[in-house]
Amino acid sequence: MARTLKRRLIDQIGDAPTFVSEGSRLTGDLETPGPLIVCGSVRGDGRVGGALRMAVTAQWEGEIHARAAVVAGKITGKLVVEDKLEVASTAVLHADIVARSIAVARGAIIDGSVTVTSGQPIVEFEEKRGVRAADAA
Repeated sequence: MARTLKRRLIDQIGDAPTFVSEGSRLTGDLETPGPLIVCGSVRGDGRVGGALRMAVTAQWEGEIHARAAVVAGKITGKLVVEDKLEVASTAVLHADIVARSIAVARGAIIDGSVTVTSGQPIVEFEEKRGVRAADAA
């Protein structure tokens, strides 16, 4: 049987992520060995062993290290991604960013330095999927 390819990073997040739900506020450092989905607010540094998904409602102040990331919310601080970073059109990043590869949707705001470790150019794209509440989580 042919396996369906998962082209978008959000489709590869995994089966058992850790959640910070909308309306929740977490203060302190956060470390998780697997994927993390943030819909609420985090203030502190983070280490994510899997993919990080930040919804439109998410806010994070601090230094974040993740294997991969899809960001639709707000980050203030620093973001270091080992693999691929996707920045949605709703994202507001007041952060220095380091990632192997970066794709940025038209409309996203990035205020800070951006370093692509692979040497490849930053990919710009037009989001085809609308941002719905279901997509935010």
